[in-house]
This record gives sequence, C-alpha cells and structure tokens, in this order.
Amino acid sequence: MSQAMDILLVEDDPHDVDLTLRAMREHNLTNRIVVARDGAEALDTLFGADEEQPRCRPRFVLLDLKLPKVDGLEVLRRIKSDDRTRSMPVVVLTSSRESPDLEAAYDLGVNSYLCKPVEFDDFVRVVGQVGLYWLLLNEQNL
Repeated sequence: MSQAMDILLVEDDPHDVDLTLRAMREHNLTNRIVVARDGAEALDTLFGADEEQPRCRPRFVLLDLKLPKVDGLEVLRRIKSDDRTRSMPVVVLTSSRESPDLEAAYDLGVNSYLCKPVEFDDFVRVVGQVGLYWLLLNEQNL
C-alpha cells in the first residue's frame, strides 16, 4: 500500500473540509488525513488502477453523500462490495436527512450515518467524537 493514513475524508465543499480539519486539529487527530474532493478521487485513492491490492487502508472513511463525479452511495457500494475493503469502517457525514439516503446507506453497510450540525461548535464536537471513537476506542481488524 502506497499511502499511510488514518482517515480518508471524502468531501467536495471546501468550507466543510476546512471545518472538519479544524475539528480534528482541536481534538489532536490530524496526523494522517487524506482529502478526496469527489467520489472518483476517493475511489482512486482507495483502489487506484491496481486491482490486485488497494492503494491504501485508512482506519476509517468519513464520507459525504452529495459528491461530484461519483456520488457517495456509489463510493460506499464499492467499498463494501470489495472483499479487501468490506470491513473498513465508513461513516457518512452529510447534510442529507432524506430517508432514502439513510436507508440506502445502511442497506449498503455503512457503519454510522450522521447529519452535519449547522452550528460550528456542534460540528467540532461531533467530528471530534467521531474521530476519537474510530481512531482510539474502536478495536479494528487491520
């Protein structure tokens, strides 16, 4: 695997990328975060052109649903349908509160589905708690 990372952040909104990185910094969780700005970049970061071995294995993926090129549900589908990445935790962090998105994400095997808080302090708290849980508390089979 070519890239060492703890978190793959898949987010197209530059403001939300900045907020997420700031929230992670405030909780001292910024060691190895890679940002993919669309679904195609996320899939390339994970799988690349080499079908034999994934390019990287983050501790977890923080995934927005509304993405250009390849939407978040398709990214989730690819992660959870590949034997090499199926056990990789994926947390959806999105502004969508639509039931079809929620149902589809859980049907595809998402580990957690969170709606983005509007207030900055709430956003920082939620993102920090997500990072702390998946990086420090959760036992993973790496």
